[in-house]
Amino acid sequence: MDKQEKAGGIRVTFEAAQAQAAAAIDAAPSLLTQYRCPLCRKVFACYDDLKTHYAMEHAGSILPITISLNVNDKDSEMLIEPNWTLLQALQYRLGLTGAKHMCERGACGSCTVIIDGRPMLSCHLLAVECEGKKITTVEGIAADKKWKPLIDAYCKWDAMQCGYCTPGFLVTAKVLLDRNPNPTEQDIKEALAGNICICGTYPRHAQAILEAVEVMARPPEEPKPAPGPGGPGGFGGFGGFGGFGQGGN
Repeated sequence: MDKQEKAGGIRVTFEAAQAQAAAAIDAAPSLLTQYRCPLCRKVFACYDDLKTHYAMEHAGSILPITISLNVNDKDSEMLIEPNWTLLQALQYRLGLTGAKHMCERGACGSCTVIIDGRPMLSCHLLAVECEGKKITTVEGIAADKKWKPLIDAYCKWDAMQCGYCTPGFLVTAKVLLDRNPNPTEQDIKEALAGNICICGTYPRHAQAILEAVEVMARPPEEPKPAPGPGGPGGFGGFGGFGGFGQGGN
């Protein structure tokens, strides 16, 4: 991962974070290749074998189920227990740990994900309820270069301390900007009202989001021309042949 060492510490670049998020999404399994019994850890080649195993060795126990979820534009099959929340499925089956396990009461917003364009609390949703829906996690946002200004602004304005709640804030902010690309400070405060920060970084969130709005509204920069032979000036430039860099004739 591309890291830059500074003043004895390590600063992770956006490009490195983007690559890490993309790698986490790619690593999420697409197809079930084995069926592991959650009670005795035996592995089976197909679901029918697992069902037979339960009937013979775990009679009366609740049989796991298979579901398919679309997360960050990727379909993934998984074996889960019927009472699992979406948060558990994301973390334990897909390895996506951006949505945080915190209050378990739907009060803090740290587990927020986007479902069909709406911010939702993944700790209060059963995973089976989410089949057929489009789910986006903070990893999906981090992997999308469009949202670099939002992440950069959060870092610049120190809109986090311990960082545990930050993914939930970023996810909610992304939904706000999708719906309203030019929000007021009051719009931002109302949108983030369901997210709690135990470190008390609230004043910084509006500053970060407003700056991200400004940056995202700017026209894209024109790509700089590649330097020609002899340096930035190319032929006839300051660093090229026939220019000052060669002394001329």
